Amino acid sequence: MATLLYCRGYPITGIASRTQQSASRLADQFPGAIAAVSPEAVTLDADLVFLTVPDRFIGEVVSAIAAGGGFRPEQSVFHTCGSMSAEVLKPAQLLGAFTGSIHPLQSFADIETAKTNLPGSYFALDGDEQAIACGQKIIAVLGGHSFFVPAKDRALYHAAACVASNYLVSLTYCAAKMYEKFGLSSTNALHALAPLIQGTLANLQKVGLPDALTGPISRGDLPTIEGHFKALSEFNNGETELYKVLGLYTLQIALEKASITEQQAMDLSITLGK
Repeated sequence: MATLLYCRGYPITGIASRTQQSASRLADQFPGAIAAVSPEAVTLDADLVFLTVPDRFIGEVVSAIAAGGGFRPEQSVFHTCGSMSAEVLKPAQLLGAFTGSIHPLQSFADIETAKTNLPGSYFALDGDEQAIACGQKIIAVLGGHSFFVPAKDRALYHAAACVASNYLVSLTYCAAKMYEKFGLSSTNALHALAPLIQGTLANLQKVGLPDALTGPISRGDLPTIEGHFKALSEFNNGETELYKVLGLYTLQIALEKASITEQQAMDLSITLGK
């Protein structure tokens, strides 16, 4: 975010990190930016502050900065945590700062990929009126889209994001392990599965939900599902139980798509529930 904002005209005044080396590594990319291990050394003079520490440390860090006099009136202070609301930034708000949360609904495996993926992404906002207005401007500059998530729904919002992103990795890992059973390496399995995953994502974007659902459950193909269970009996790391849970959930999607009948759904549910 710092790099993209800098490229779009936002001056970066300072970077604070746990070590001077870490702070300098990023600050050196921005002429005039200072590097520090004490956050209040860079926050006080900034009009816009991002607290990008691990989620569990946000409250501790904002309290420490506030105790050191590192916030001031009419300054905008954001955290980038998905599961917490802006309420955790109360110490900054009490010193007159506008506070908000701005969470990119995107995964960042490395910096270069993140810089490519961030434009066009959606960002979840909450906070006071001034912070939200500031956040909307920042998101527009980043080429993103904003939407508001109330404080009470932040955990639900983040849980959904974990299901869509983190658990997709888990499911792909599970599928790759199955492919290893007949000789593919994990790398080759991933290469084989990636076009299928990308095709599914393309279908989701093109036809939406629930119409993007394909496969044996969508067709009511009970013999194929029974064959899957026989094959899965060779595994003992929870693959069969995962398949059952996902299969039972998928039945509801197939019914919504109207690609199976109630009787087919009942027959499949009996097999999936064994």
